[in-house]
Amino acid sequence: MSSNASTWTTERLERLKSGFEAGLSCREIAVDIGVSRNAVIGKLSRLNLTHEPGGDPRPPARKKDAADGTRREPKPRQQFRLLQALYNGSQPIAADDPIPNAHCCSLFELNEARCRWPISTPGAEDFCFCGNKPVAGLPYCPGHSRLAYRPGSRQRVAQG
Repeated sequence: MSSNASTWTTERLERLKSGFEAGLSCREIAVDIGVSRNAVIGKLSRLNLTHEPGGDPRPPARKKDAADGTRREPKPRQQFRLLQALYNGSQPIAADDPIPNAHCCSLFELNEARCRWPISTPGAEDFCFCGNKPVAGLPYCPGHSRLAYRPGSRQRVAQG
């Protein structure tokens, strides 16, 4: 075949469609036709041929969690609710009030049951982590969570 000849001849298109209808993979169709797998994928896309079960154009349903059929809440929404409970559930801490750090720990002692807020500068002799009990689902204790997740702390850009 010359370089000016079309890659997608009538015969190749028929073999592409029959391979697609037979349920062959793009790699198998490409080997049969004598083109690259990417060429097959591109042509199938341009012809609007997809392997969606039942021909349903909707995206596939999310997997259900447990046997009861409930879905897991997305992480950002779950974290928002934790923070909302943190801010609404207890007395506000003044910005100047010190956060107790009697449970300081080193990196080797750090785990999920300890607040991960760094204290001092990494490399300094007194560097450690807070070590207090964290809020469930968050890496920091209540005091450090208030510092890390301040509501309205992002500056709004003036639209104009």
